[in-house]
Amino acid sequence: MKLQQLSIVILGLIMATSCTSDQSIKEEPASMTNWNKKVFYEIFVQSFADSNGDGIGDIPGMTSKLDYLSDLGVDAIWLMPMSPSPSYHKYDVVDYRAIHPDYGTMEDFKTFINEAHKRNIKVVMDFVINHSGYDHPWFQDAMTGKDAKYRDYYVWADKDSIAEQIAKKEISFDSDNIRQWHPVEEDNPVGEHYYGFFYGGMPDLNYDNPLVREEMYDAGKFWLEQIGVDGFRLDAAKHIYPDDRATDSHAFWKEFKTKMEEVNPDVYLIGEVWADAATASPYAAGFTSLFNFDRAFSILESINKERVVAANIAGHGYEIDSNANLAEVINTSLPWFKKYNSDFVEASFLSNHDQNRVASVLGDDVSKIKLSASLLFTLPGTPYIYYGEEIGMLGMKPDENIREPMLWDELSNDEMRTSWMEATYTTDESVRSVAFQQKERKSILNHYKALIDLKKQDVFSLGDIQNLAFEGTSIIAFTRTYGDESVAVVHNLADQSQTLNAELLKGYNTLVWQEGKVERTESTIELPARGSVIYKK
Repeated sequence: MKLQQLSIVILGLIMATSCTSDQSIKEEPASMTNWNKKVFYEIFVQSFADSNGDGIGDIPGMTSKLDYLSDLGVDAIWLMPMSPSPSYHKYDVVDYRAIHPDYGTMEDFKTFINEAHKRNIKVVMDFVINHSGYDHPWFQDAMTGKDAKYRDYYVWADKDSIAEQIAKKEISFDSDNIRQWHPVEEDNPVGEHYYGFFYGGMPDLNYDNPLVREEMYDAGKFWLEQIGVDGFRLDAAKHIYPDDRATDSHAFWKEFKTKMEEVNPDVYLIGEVWADAATASPYAAGFTSLFNFDRAFSILESINKERVVAANIAGHGYEIDSNANLAEVINTSLPWFKKYNSDFVEASFLSNHDQNRVASVLGDDVSKIKLSASLLFTLPGTPYIYYGEEIGMLGMKPDENIREPMLWDELSNDEMRTSWMEATYTTDESVRSVAFQQKERKSILNHYKALIDLKKQDVFSLGDIQNLAFEGTSIIAFTRTYGDESVAVVHNLADQSQTLNAELLKGYNTLVWQEGKVERTESTIELPARGSVIYKK
């Protein structure tokens, strides 16, 4: 088995003070970045915007949409993998220091980063270090024999020594693969096997080998120092070591983070650790932030069930507690993460490139879609938006169908729409485009913009949360407080109006925001179906 003590040393960006008069937007110094106040946007480059008409999204296309993202309120972008790869998704990397030619050139990427920075938008890219692609030159060499130069870059075992593991055939939340050991030749499965957690096309790297660690150190330095990215999203962070050696993973990521912060104290690292809070929390020592998978499931489950539920990953499914509330869950679990990293930033989201799209999970019901966003942006956490979520894009697995082309305009006018695949769910007939929704005051897009504006306020980005105990299981209510400012937030999960006792909002009298028409008297508050309201003191 591999014992991967990866400690990537990343050279930091040296901030230069510029006084040029033509710089219309002044970048904030890296040392001042408050990641709690950022709103992230995840982009699958292949589907986002096509600048040259070849049907494939590209970097210049993304650059042309930076003003759209800035207007939306986005502060940081997470880019899915862009390195050369034989697959459409690019998670099987064959060159760690290059851009896939379909997406553009390295100069295109530098231009994108510079233009993003001019708009005070950070750029974080996927760094896929758990495994390489099958077609990577290292692995192609490694398969030639035990004496190959790159043989020890990967993990090998004789079939007899791993028979018990081969027979387990267990899936996990982040992989449906039931076979982690793979024969070099499928038609001769009696010989040596290599380890690949996700599938045979992604052989895991062997971090027992110091040469592998140096390769990744250098690759990280290249992207941060020479290209200018602001950080990494670390794919499959839970699988650097096998699950039964989690403490080794914790130590590895802690060292990884420490080494990078030596050269760039503000480097942003977010990890994919798809596990319950108790299992995930020790990983916080090695990251700026971790994704909260439990929160995403809880929000969507509460909306669909029309009652408050709190969910947590358990085994191969979710345990649901209908007696809990989200505020209490946050106040219980967040200290676990803070114990390992006092500066830990929780990342909240509704869906990403691995999950069915929010609009489809919620039955393409606009009121539910808006309510999910209302919850995301009023609860604590740094929110992530999956591209197209802000216009209600649809999609259900398999994965290609949750990564369909972005709709910028009606097809006849949409010069930037990609066509690398034919959409099944998000079409002109099923989803309104960006151009259409920008003109509609009550569109999903404008709902997102309003909520992002709210999220930028300190009370929503930095404030604590306390439950408000309204009667009825279909009400989520809480206060957010930061310093002298306090707001009360009430959401109605039901498909019918709810009349509430206004006494619980005593002192919260100034209307801040509402979704739907809220009627308030001295003694009652009538909240419309799936409506929301915010008052401040």
